[in-house]
Amino acid sequence: MGQVRDFIAGLPKAELHLHIEGTLEPELKFELAARNGLELPYANVEEMRAAYTFDSLPSFLRIYYEGMEVLRTEPDFYDLAMAYLRKAAEQNVRYAEIFFDPQAHTSRGVPFDVVVRGLRRALMDAHARLGVRAQLIMCFLRDFQAEYAMATLLESLPYKEWIVGVGLDSDEHGNPPRKFAAVYERARQEGYLLTMHCDVDQDDAVEHIRQAVEEIGVDRIDHGVNLLEDTGLVEEVMKRGMGLTCCPISNGFVTPTMKAEAIRKLIDLGVRVTINSDDPAYFSGYVQENLEALQEALQLTPGELADLERNAFEIAWLPRHLKDAYLAEIDAYAS
Repeated sequence: MGQVRDFIAGLPKAELHLHIEGTLEPELKFELAARNGLELPYANVEEMRAAYTFDSLPSFLRIYYEGMEVLRTEPDFYDLAMAYLRKAAEQNVRYAEIFFDPQAHTSRGVPFDVVVRGLRRALMDAHARLGVRAQLIMCFLRDFQAEYAMATLLESLPYKEWIVGVGLDSDEHGNPPRKFAAVYERARQEGYLLTMHCDVDQDDAVEHIRQAVEEIGVDRIDHGVNLLEDTGLVEEVMKRGMGLTCCPISNGFVTPTMKAEAIRKLIDLGVRVTINSDDPAYFSGYVQENLEALQEALQLTPGELADLERNAFEIAWLPRHLKDAYLAEIDAYAS
């Protein structure tokens, strides 16, 4: 196992499913609370970590949104993103696409400009200092009204060159993809690339994947392992060359298992599966730990692990010449 862990550690990686607010570690949360004169409902880091017990998506979201209260200023968002990007560099993440949830901040009075400028500055510094390239994906919160999502989309337009695409996250129950069809159509017209959460084992999971693929026309799907329940959809996803951004450790927090066997089946079918960390501060595992957990569950070979990262760079929202450069890094390493 030690040799496999060493191989995973050195493997050039892309992370495509990472919520920046979900990287807010307890230590930084206490630091930002002190900076902003806020009192947290926990005595110390250990007590806060002990509260991270989830058995469903809604139970996770309650703690997740509570944690964001400490994010108030542009330096807060800068420090949040830089902390993740330093960790990413340590794990040889060469490229990351980072979700951010502007409505979770604007809805409590933090201006959009404050959020995006702090994150953007961190991404630029990380590229210059750490060699990690990253781009931002703006997510809409699906349990808010579609009109609020449209307003957020319009608010983003002055910053369009800083944002590569849009996504959809938060509580899926009763909030199907088609609720946001008009928002996604406008986003496409504005040049944004499109992705969308189809969370694991939700009500109407397969129908939501179908809507995302056939009605919305997304470029890829976040999570999406319930795709296996419809062979026609599997074929359609493969025909379109779409990928799935799977998150094994987080699956194991909000469902009974990591969905390792489902991921194995998707890999065997030839679906472009990628492995990511989702909300690593809450689920106790960054991308390295997710790859290790999946390898241990499925006994993946070094070649299969390298293929997972090839998938990630292939479906990344990068120009072809950059994809080819990263793929060459993987080939050189794996050989």
